[in-house]
Amino acid sequence: MANLNVLSARYATASLNAIFSEEGKILAERELWIAVMKAQRALGLSIPEEAIARFEAAKTRINLARIAEIERRTKHDVKARIEAFVEEAGAGEHLHQGMTSRDLTDNVEQMQNVRAGRIILGKYAAILRCLLDRADTWADMPLTARTHHQPAQPTLVGRRLAMWAEELLEHLLAFERLLDDYPLRGIKGPVGTQSDMLVLLGSAEKVEQMERMIAGTLGFRRILAAPGQVYPRSLDTALVQSLALLAAPCENAAKGIRLMAGYDLLTEGFQAGQVGSSAMPHKMNTRSAERVCGLSELLKMYADGASRLAGDQWEEGDVSCSVLRRVILPDAFYASDGLCETFLVILRDMALFPAVIRREMERYGPFLATTQFLAAAIQAGIGRETAHEAIRRHAVAAALRMRNGEEPRLMEALADDPVFVKAGVRREALERIAAEVQVAVGRAREQIAAVRQRAASFLERHGQEAAYEPGDIL
Repeated sequence: MANLNVLSARYATASLNAIFSEEGKILAERELWIAVMKAQRALGLSIPEEAIARFEAAKTRINLARIAEIERRTKHDVKARIEAFVEEAGAGEHLHQGMTSRDLTDNVEQMQNVRAGRIILGKYAAILRCLLDRADTWADMPLTARTHHQPAQPTLVGRRLAMWAEELLEHLLAFERLLDDYPLRGIKGPVGTQSDMLVLLGSAEKVEQMERMIAGTLGFRRILAAPGQVYPRSLDTALVQSLALLAAPCENAAKGIRLMAGYDLLTEGFQAGQVGSSAMPHKMNTRSAERVCGLSELLKMYADGASRLAGDQWEEGDVSCSVLRRVILPDAFYASDGLCETFLVILRDMALFPAVIRREMERYGPFLATTQFLAAAIQAGIGRETAHEAIRRHAVAAALRMRNGEEPRLMEALADDPVFVKAGVRREALERIAAEVQVAVGRAREQIAAVRQRAASFLERHGQEAAYEPGDIL
């Protein structure tokens, strides 16, 4: 018995699975065949209107067992699907005229890629909306910002979320452009010259018109002019790399959430009855954020694999890429779908612990003010490097005292330092600076607003998708 695809079964939603399922692929093939027949009939090929109607009526009647039976005889998957559709419709042999297998499979795969891409674009639009909504909700909550995982300066919880939102917006805009401008291979024949279709339709103008009609029906604005038997696989590389880039800000956010949860600053959401550990009953692990990180790593692996597709086609084409593409393309979308669903649940359920956040700010307060102490020292006439060395020496000593359970006494030590005494920098001034720094977050609020303003037009274009709410996840 064959094993299930774990990404498809455990993480992907029904809409993504429908696109890449065997039934979904066959349905897309039949849509393409019908679009070709309609265009050919309109351009003078003798295909009865009744026959096309029969094919349309039979489009969703998919008999996988019959297709498999024919394939065992013919040893050819496309031939089997042609015969099965003709049988089901009972409409005569009007399918696949002037076409080769790649006219079917490549265009269908591109349809799948764009349709799946639109779903993923919509879910990331929902993530962007949720990140910005949370950023607004927590726009006035001070937080100890960290660089190199060390306390640095004050920021806002909302500012941290806006940082992740802005990164996501950059890649969303690029992905939107990629999908809007994604070119269809078109009906090009065995080596791309369209010679068979030219014979059938009788003129180059009709061949071009047929392709435009088909592309419009399938939702494509552009058609490649001179591909070979297959469309350039570098398009697959660009697509999968885009999915990995979209995942990156979510992974950054998930890692931030995991670290913040480790300090009890927030929770990603822990449901009633949820178990964090089979051994340690007290644990409330950030398992969903960890999943986001894992799926993002998987997408980076797929992006690396997809890079092998670029530049690897012989002459007008070959199918050496088939195995790699059959795994990477659907799985990259399944992983993206699972990541989006999981991260949306996190954004829906996460909550802050303000008391712990305030205690952390108080604990690190004097250290967060060291850059302001440096500025005050310079204004008092102390050389920049002299002041930096004095502050550094006392700050390190104070941090060590704090870690040993003692009072840090940083401002007292600085005020007593001969360099500061000589320049007239008093303890009262340092304490005033430290108190101001507790609520001084620079332009953090304006920056949150700036990200939201920049995202507004994108979210307006995708308003319906951005309103998406996730279902339950395992």
